[in-house]
Amino acid sequence: MPRSMTRLLAIVLAAAALAGCATSPTGRSQLMLFGQQKLDVLGNKSFAELKQQTPIDNNAADNRFVKCVAHAIISTPGVSEAAGTDDWDIKVFKSDQINAFALPGGNIGVYSGLLPVTRNGAQLAAVIGHEVGHVIAGHPNERMSEQYATQGGLAILSAFLGGAGGASSQAIMSALGVGAQVGILLPFSRAQESEADIIGLELMARAGFDPRQSVQLWQNMSAAANGQEPTEFLSTHPSNDDRIQALRAHMDEAMQIYRQADDHPHCPHP
Repeated sequence: MPRSMTRLLAIVLAAAALAGCATSPTGRSQLMLFGQQKLDVLGNKSFAELKQQTPIDNNAADNRFVKCVAHAIISTPGVSEAAGTDDWDIKVFKSDQINAFALPGGNIGVYSGLLPVTRNGAQLAAVIGHEVGHVIAGHPNERMSEQYATQGGLAILSAFLGGAGGASSQAIMSALGVGAQVGILLPFSRAQESEADIIGLELMARAGFDPRQSVQLWQNMSAAANGQEPTEFLSTHPSNDDRIQALRAHMDEAMQIYRQADDHPHCPHP
């Protein structure tokens, strides 16, 4: 590595030790190295690339269902403010992946393969609430900061300095989503996933979706995995059983929020 780049990395890491600490919505300490405006730019760029690379699901019923649920979540008071935007781009991607995601800048993507597993609006709300929870808890910033701090982050640094090329773009996409190594980053990722589950549970309840359906969702996920769920140590996510236990532990509070919700959306499943 060139001496000038080594020096720059050392300066940034030293600054991080002094100014990069933050606290998550659940009180967990976080490393935050990057500004929200730049993260929004990278999130929007990554989402634009995904829309170019992945076919869009133009099925009208799929889109009505996903947008009905997503709009109920993001319209909940405080969500857009916490995410730093009120301009959301919601897309359904035509793919067999059982997955969804949210990116900084107000971007939500749902893969059509998720829809048969989420059998009603409340179950999809558990997923979208979870993904939006990542954004409002600053997890993309945290993930990128951890990856930068533990791996040197040359491609990420290059992108932030304005020189993003192909390799840098791939590094950013990986850092904004999943992709980590066993040991240092995976425990952080599992902590973020568990935190997003609890934030998502509250969001869906505040939006008027029955939070008990979050447990049924993960039971559906277990069934869809056909026994192929990876061991928790090798996964960036908690096991489905652990998720269910944590959700049940917070269910009484979530049900109180749900009963006080102003609206209870009806989003017909396609």
